[in-house]
Amino acid sequence: MSAWVLPDHIADVLPSEARHIEELRRGLLDTARCYGYELVMPPLLEHLESLLTGTGEALDLQTFKLVDQLSGRSMGLRADTTPQVARIDAHLLNRKGVTRLCYCGPVLHTRPDRPHATREPLQFGAEIYGHAGLEADLEALLLAQECLRIANVGDLTIDLADVRIVRGLLAGLTLSAPMLNGIHAALAAKDAGELASLSREFPRESREGLQALLQLYGDASVLEEAKSAFRSFPDLHSVLSSLKWIAAHLEGAKVTFDLADLRGYAYYSGARFAIYSLGASDALVRGGRYDEVGAVFGRNRPAAGFSLDVKQVVGAAPPRALKAAIRAPWGGSGDVNAAIAQLRQAGETVVCVLPGHESEVDEFHCDRELVQIAGRWVVQAVSAIEN
Repeated sequence: MSAWVLPDHIADVLPSEARHIEELRRGLLDTARCYGYELVMPPLLEHLESLLTGTGEALDLQTFKLVDQLSGRSMGLRADTTPQVARIDAHLLNRKGVTRLCYCGPVLHTRPDRPHATREPLQFGAEIYGHAGLEADLEALLLAQECLRIANVGDLTIDLADVRIVRGLLAGLTLSAPMLNGIHAALAAKDAGELASLSREFPRESREGLQALLQLYGDASVLEEAKSAFRSFPDLHSVLSSLKWIAAHLEGAKVTFDLADLRGYAYYSGARFAIYSLGASDALVRGGRYDEVGAVFGRNRPAAGFSLDVKQVVGAAPPRALKAAIRAPWGGSGDVNAAIAQLRQAGETVVCVLPGHESEVDEFHCDRELVQIAGRWVVQAVSAIEN
């Protein structure tokens, strides 16, 4: 095999995409800071028991594992940063009040999590700890929406659901793990026949509620239909009211509901959301409430947030304009070097032409040139020079 061949679903990032990714990364972190989120940088590598404590089987299967040559202990390369941030909140910060944290760094997956995806996403996320009210859910969603706006991704659809609905319909039933997984799979596939077969021994109210879920997707009218379908489960009415409240505070995007959507069922504890963009093959952002995330670290307190893959968002965003630059001769004297230094200090990009070569660049548009006129170095438009 050639030395330059990379593993499947791993790729070099070339100048155009790399610039877009880096500019977006900076923009996302600046946006989170404007909302009061503090930056943390968890390690890429941790002891395996710490990295996977309290996580589901799916994350275990996504995690690369290795042996520490110093201690002999099993270690893992993180596949998700959220559990690490929960550990930081619980053990290192241990604050009493609300804590807002954000992060941006690579994660590694043993397998791509969707068709044509990279196994090395650049994960950005924001978490808010310490507030159980819907205000935290809404803030996380609004920040996620703002992040896509600064990425110039439009035509957004926000899809809302809540894992407590299915849990409420199954409350009081003793179900094996395979049975529960089967129900989740049938709901996800909207397979009425399989769902009826799995739930045939359930109480009538639970059977009818589960079957109703298969049709409960669409616009806000779904919530009223759900109230009628779940009349035997009055505790679910407050859940539906919460979704209605969140939706009422969203602007600039289409809002839909899919009450049978159970992605992340084992992870989320309440409302969850996914944000889609027209033309993107999968959700660009996923998030919601996950109050149990810190329990395994000895501190079970409210938590809500979201994450996204910066590389995926760049793929859905329009290309960015080239950076305007100034072409300059290679410094052969102190005065031209001083002129170049002054321009760079002022924030300009100056590309020096090495002797005998013209610079080959894809990411800069040299629309101006540094030229010497009457003994002074001045910047002129390239068109003015050519004319």
